[in-house]
Amino acid sequence: MKFQGVLFFPVTPFAADGSLDEERLARHIENGVAAGAGGVFVACGTGEFHALTSDEVERATRVAVETTAGRVPVLAAAGGPTPVARDQAARVARAGADGLLLLPPYLVTAPQQGLVRHVEEVTAASDLPVVFYQRGTARLTPETAAEIAALPKVAGIKDGLGDIEHMHRVVRAVRAVPGTEDFGFFNGLPTAEMTAPAYQGIGVSLYSSAVFAFAPEIALAFHRALAAGDRPLVDTLLDEFYGPLVRLRDEVPGYAVALVKSGVALRGLDVGGVRAPLVDPGPEHIARLAKLIDRGLEVAGA
Repeated sequence: MKFQGVLFFPVTPFAADGSLDEERLARHIENGVAAGAGGVFVACGTGEFHALTSDEVERATRVAVETTAGRVPVLAAAGGPTPVARDQAARVARAGADGLLLLPPYLVTAPQQGLVRHVEEVTAASDLPVVFYQRGTARLTPETAAEIAALPKVAGIKDGLGDIEHMHRVVRAVRAVPGTEDFGFFNGLPTAEMTAPAYQGIGVSLYSSAVFAFAPEIALAFHRALAAGDRPLVDTLLDEFYGPLVRLRDEVPGYAVALVKSGVALRGLDVGGVRAPLVDPGPEHIARLAKLIDRGLEVAGA
């Protein structure tokens, strides 16, 4: 799989009764693809994977596949206990996805060979290429990263740790493995634009953009400026939009998802609230978010 541009991580809309709203999910994804997304990662972190049933993951994946109609790659998540992740991998493949984002195992801290075994067992459940998400209970040593990268179905590693020095060693170790020229590395930190310049410096240019879900104009302006070396615009967007957004995000646990959903609603598509254990932002925080979006659009020239 090769990606170009901004990677879109849609939210998962819920209807008034709390059920998955497939029609609004299709509209949300269509809006993102039409805006210029380089790939769709459905039912992942921003899509509240932690709160979805395996059936809902499969249904959301099918909606994404049907909506994108081959215009951009579609990946969906699998994670948690190894048998559950295997089942989700098979479901995502059945729904027609182009690839799988493999989230960490559930809670337990495993030895490195246990993480390799987890990847081997999940990748055996389908023929899909897999991007391994390094975060939480899944921290790879450079040597293990190289071993996992050599597995035939593993196509990338997404980093959610934020340890730049460690990730640099991971990149160098994987690049030393023959045949990994097209292997993908992704910055998977929340509000990844804040760290995109640092990751770019170690050869990791791809990143998740939660902001794209509600303000693609801002996300695309930042991406173009970073690629073009337009440091003044990058810095202005970081100082006047992304930095304040991160400060607001950090005021309440779970806002990395909840604020995104509120942002989508502010831009005209009601996608419902978040599921427990997350909470929706209150009026004051929504008002602050609205002002930030307005300022970001102004700086982006949108």
